This record gives sequence, structure tokens and C-alpha cells, in this order.
Amino acid sequence: MYTYYRAHFKYGNQDGGEGMEIILWIGFYFLAFYAFLPALISRIFGFRVFMKGISDTDIALTFDDGPDPVYTPKLLDLLKRTGAKGTFFVVGENAERHPDIIARIHAEGHVIGIHNYVHHTNWFMRPSTVKRQIHRTSDVIKRITGSRPMYYRPPWGIVNVFDFANLGYLQIVLWSELFGDWRKRVGAEKLYKRMKRKLKPGQVFLLHDCGITFGADRDAPASTISALERILDDGKQLGFRFVGIDDMIAVTERAKNAKISARRDAKSPISRGEPADDNQQAIGPVKKIIVSLWMVYEKVFHVLFRLRPVGTSHFFNYRIRKYSGPPLDFVEGQTLRSGDQIMEIHFDNQMLFDLSMKSKSTMQVGIRIIREMQGALPDMARELAIAPKGDQVKALYGISMIHRGADVLGYETFELPKSMFSWMTNLYLRFLIRVIHPSGNERVRGKGDTMNPRMIVMPREMLLSWADESSPRKRRPANKNSAEIESAASISADREVELADFEESTIGKLV
Repeated sequence: MYTYYRAHFKYGNQDGGEGMEIILWIGFYFLAFYAFLPALISRIFGFRVFMKGISDTDIALTFDDGPDPVYTPKLLDLLKRTGAKGTFFVVGENAERHPDIIARIHAEGHVIGIHNYVHHTNWFMRPSTVKRQIHRTSDVIKRITGSRPMYYRPPWGIVNVFDFANLGYLQIVLWSELFGDWRKRVGAEKLYKRMKRKLKPGQVFLLHDCGITFGADRDAPASTISALERILDDGKQLGFRFVGIDDMIAVTERAKNAKISARRDAKSPISRGEPADDNQQAIGPVKKIIVSLWMVYEKVFHVLFRLRPVGTSHFFNYRIRKYSGPPLDFVEGQTLRSGDQIMEIHFDNQMLFDLSMKSKSTMQVGIRIIREMQGALPDMARELAIAPKGDQVKALYGISMIHRGADVLGYETFELPKSMFSWMTNLYLRFLIRVIHPSGNERVRGKGDTMNPRMIVMPREMLLSWADESSPRKRRPANKNSAEIESAASISADREVELADFEESTIGKLV
């Protein structure tokens, strides 16, 4: 299976045939959604991770890869002498070898976090393996200190998609600055200068107290400790505090809450003597950045796969390719078979996002989508006459979250066979729901169990019947929902609550 209607109508082919392209698409899905996108979003936008604090005086020191029997005790001596606190993200097998050092870290008031049991990247481990690594390290630390750690830093800061959901109570912590201190050739002087330039409140410094991991130099921590001693003196003279990550997160949360309260008071219509706008849709700055990034990806996708626009509305694009999957039998006796040409339709996500932001309710979005599809079907039918291989197309074909209501337009629906592709399709659509729709998170959480994509297909003969606009109902399916759609589209906003049943039965599981 290899095509993607990239919002709610998501079109594509099934398993079998054109095997290499299918394998490439599965690989793309896996790398993009399991590894690359989570890492990109977490690192660039700070999604579900803590990277940098908000403080007037505090700096968080964090140390990875230990404990080391030589350098960690020396580092602890320095921190104790200067009154600084730090956070140690320990490797489980190292902690198991040196329980006395773990006990000392805990006794001297520093924070202990998890850095996996072995120093392997999460990209190349199954979610269950990552989870076992974390739990095993947590058990080691609890046996030594009597308490479980609350913080987690994946090796190299690389997360996969399941890390966001499977870590339970753990807070993922990344960093705002790192200095290459795992390399001995950097030296104490250069390392000090790099750290001094970044010596500002709110920073989360990433340093290393162990040099035995892959790519590191065994004695590099000596330079780290030497440079850090000077930084601690500089920070003290500037009135800075060096704190554990727990204190930094707490200070940051208080600062954020204060800013939110101040902003809310400043922007409140009531505080300005103005009436409130109950219909205004808004999204946060992080989601705006994610949406912008996703729209760039969409444009690249359109160029790479040479999608063609449908008509002049730009709500839909298409391409023609072969269907690969099990036979699909239509009610009028035709059958779509593997190797038949299909018209693959893509809904424009930018259009859908803009539509969602301007609509008062999900029902209004649904009505507009049905109307746009209805308006585009004649153009799709006419495209068959001019598109390359258009004369060979047997059907419109797609995978959609809309299970009900599509029959109003002449589509037939089929179960999506259980496979890796169907699982990843579901994941992809849920991700898009969260990104595209202003209340996507709530929709997925509230109705995620009922959101299952299905194949929706329109036979060629039914599609061609839409080309004759002079007799729009001549061959189209008669269905009472058609009248419901027409009447619902013109009702006033104050009757939307009465149409909750219409929304569920006709629009289906729509974002």
C-alpha cells in the first residue's frame, strides 16, 4: 500500500505488487514517524521535553554517562566545595558497578536521572527494549537510594515516537547547550571559553563525567572538571546559582504561569471593557511552528510525486497509479483488481487547516468538506479525459476516517485489511488530526478508539456520472442523508447542538 490522503480522505493502494516501492514507503513511514519526526519536533520545538529554563539567577548543570570511578568522585568534590548542585543522568550498568558513587550522589543532594541501562540510541531499539532499559536502570537506582528517578535523558538526546507515551511519570530532559567535552582534544581552556560565552540564567548545560562510551575519550572528563571549576567561580561572582534540574523545572513553571496570568489579564476583553468573542479559534506558538513545518513537507510531497490539481478550488490534488491489493467487489457487479489504474486523491492540508480555524464546530467543517468533494467530483470526472492513462482508470480509491456519509456521493466502503500499513496509516492520520485541528488532541483522546480508517472507493461509471452537471441526480445514489446535508448546511449556529446525531451518523469520525 502506498498512497496517502493526508488529512481525512487518504488515498492509496493495498499490499502486493510493485514490491520495491511498497518497501520504500514502509521504510519512509517507519523512519519518519518512529524516529526522524519525533527527534526533530522534540529538539527544535521542545515538544514533551524540558530543554531550557526561565530564571533570573539559576543554571542547571547536568552530567551524562557516569558514574565513573575516577572522575565522578572528583566532580562531586568540586560541587560540594562550591555548594553547587547538579543532575547526573547515569547509565544503568555503570550504576550497578559503582553503587557507592550513586549513594554519594544521592546523599549530597544531587538529582539522579536515567540514561538507559546501556548507552544505545533509542532509534535502533524496539519500544519494549527501551522500556526494559529504563525500568532496569530505575530498579538499580531504587535499590541503592530507596527512591526511583523522575527524569530521563535518552542517549544523544534521540527519542522515538513511543518515548512520548511510554515513559509514564518520567520527564524527558534534553539541554540548551553542549560543548563537545567528551573529546580530550578540546582541552580545558577552550572548553572554559565555550562555557563562559553561554553562562546565562535558564541554561541547561550538558557535560560528561565519564569517557568510556562510544566516541568519547577516556580522560576527557579531566578537562570538564578543570573548566567547570572556573565557571563555578565566575557564576558565583555574577550572582548565579547552580541547581538541579528539579529546581530549574519548578522555577520555570512558576515563571510560565506568571506570564500566562499576566498575558491573560492584559488581553482579557472584560478587563478592557469589551465583549468576549466566543467563536475565536486560537493555537499556541509551538503548534503554529509544527503546522508550518508540516505544510512545507506537504509542498515537498506534492513536488516529488507530481500531484495535479483538481479544478480551480485547490482543495484536492491527484495522481494516477496502479492499485495493488485484494479484489474489491462493487454493488453493481464490477471488481477492482490488483494492477488496475486508480485515481488517487489528496486533500490539501493547508486548506483543511484554514477551514478548521474559521469554523465554529466540527459539523461545519464536515459540511464544508462534503460540499467541496461534491463540487470537485465533476472536475475529477473531466480529468479522466485529459490525464495520462485517465482512460484506464477503474476507480477513485482512498483510505478515510470518514466511514459514514461518503455513500451520499457514490462511494463504497471496505474494511482495511490488518497489516503494518494499516497500523501506520492509523498512526499517521491521528498525528495529522492532532496537528491540523485546533482541538485535535481532545478529539483523539476522547474518540481515538473509534477512529479507524476504511477504504472508500467510487467506481469509474459512478465518477463519470458526475461529469454531466445538467442532470446532477441522474445516476447518483438516492439517500436521505443528501437532503440532510443540504438542509444542515444552511441552518443557523444556534441549532448546531440539535444536530449532534447528524454529525456522528453522516459526517462520521471527522476531525
